[in-house]
Amino acid sequence: MSSLRLDPRDVSEWHEEVDILVVGLGVAGAAAALEATSLGAETLVVERGGGGGGTSAMSGGVIYMGGGTPLQRSCGFEDSADEMFEYLMASCGDNPDEAKVRLYCDGSVEQYDWLVGHGVPFKQTYYHGTSGEPPTDDGLVWSGAEQVHPFCEIAKPAPRGHVPQVEHQGGPLLMKVLCAEVEACPAETWMNARCTALYQEADGHVVGAVIEVFGEARNVRARKGVVVTTGGFVLNDEMLEHHAPLAKRCAMRVAADGDDGSGINLGVAAGAATMNMSAVSISMPITQPWGLKRGVLVNAQGQRFVNEDTYYGRLGGAALLHNDGRAWLIVDDEVFEKPTYMEEIAAVGESFAELEAELGLAPGALDATMSLYNRHAEKGEDPVFHKGRDYLEPLTTPPFGAFDCTTEHALYAAFTLGGLRTDTESRVLDPTGAPIPGLFAAGRATSGLSVGGYSSGLSLGDGIFFGRRAARTANARQADPTRAPR
Repeated sequence: MSSLRLDPRDVSEWHEEVDILVVGLGVAGAAAALEATSLGAETLVVERGGGGGGTSAMSGGVIYMGGGTPLQRSCGFEDSADEMFEYLMASCGDNPDEAKVRLYCDGSVEQYDWLVGHGVPFKQTYYHGTSGEPPTDDGLVWSGAEQVHPFCEIAKPAPRGHVPQVEHQGGPLLMKVLCAEVEACPAETWMNARCTALYQEADGHVVGAVIEVFGEARNVRARKGVVVTTGGFVLNDEMLEHHAPLAKRCAMRVAADGDDGSGINLGVAAGAATMNMSAVSISMPITQPWGLKRGVLVNAQGQRFVNEDTYYGRLGGAALLHNDGRAWLIVDDEVFEKPTYMEEIAAVGESFAELEAELGLAPGALDATMSLYNRHAEKGEDPVFHKGRDYLEPLTTPPFGAFDCTTEHALYAAFTLGGLRTDTESRVLDPTGAPIPGLFAAGRATSGLSVGGYSSGLSLGDGIFFGRRAARTANARQADPTRAPR
């Protein structure tokens, strides 16, 4: 057997027995623990860090929810589960799991109510002007590409970024509240505790795990199931090199220390399939503040490749994954303002030809691109990429400048989207699509809602929703007292 997969017949003593073992205390683990204990399940949560939170506590705290939440309604926005579903199916990659997306959208209002019921505060106000967490304590923001082409023609736009009430970064507050709830609930918690192997019987049933606590191995029997909520693998260079090598070029990897793929590897050792391991979210927030969306983003051929008013997670993906991270944002004197996340100016000139020469672009390439763009922008049109009218204006006032948006000089932030293959009930599946009995997973350790396209808040929302679902599915299993005896 693999060192990550052990035979329970070799266990001389079970140090702990519970109904449900949750591995990892980020947002998915917290949701699983709270749901499990609410159902009466005896629950143990183990976390490799000194405290709960994980990557969720490092995040902006945006939770993608919609369908007509009380917060949306109080801010004057109409939304429905169907419109949310149409947007997510169009924006979450080439082949999102339709059944998961449908469930998530239909359960989104209830999820908002669940969070409020657990003490997460949302100020009933709306903030316009950023993608992701606002600089204020407002509760509702645009956190994706709902307002722009092509999605605004596919589904009725509505802001769905729900942010806990705190200025700038809501992740720490979100996890402070949820971890306090876990601490107050009947679940037992072990910190500085790492899951190093799963116990799996010959017929495939996962019946427990080895938990290493301060160097001491403890055997934990899980009568109803093990829930893996350990995060993604963006900190594992070997896995990145194998699955998503371009992500290694990003200046920022959005992750806590535990996002090393360890939970994914545990699942694989138990026979699990993985999905969408090459899928990554690449954010490049060069259009913060939003006024910079009036600029023109070009590649190494001096050509546009995306509508500049789209969500910065789509800008980063388009630049790195399709243009090798070679990109510059062209502005004129009217459009110029200091970016929030970028400092390098690659070129300045009195004409586009001068910019072109400084950037080392093919002679005439940038001039042709800008001539075409300006000609249509004067009429409020963008027939090539369909940028919205709010950010369409000709760039004609010298001096002209080019912000350096290459991977070497701009902030590219990456995290992984692929992981263990799960079904709508958060059961981990083998390569044939059959559930591995007793093994469940949620959060970035799985392939979730987003499989190649992203909107801020999907990871937190996905983790909460399917973490709770994992606990419910595990708790519904009949514990077999003949398995893994003492």
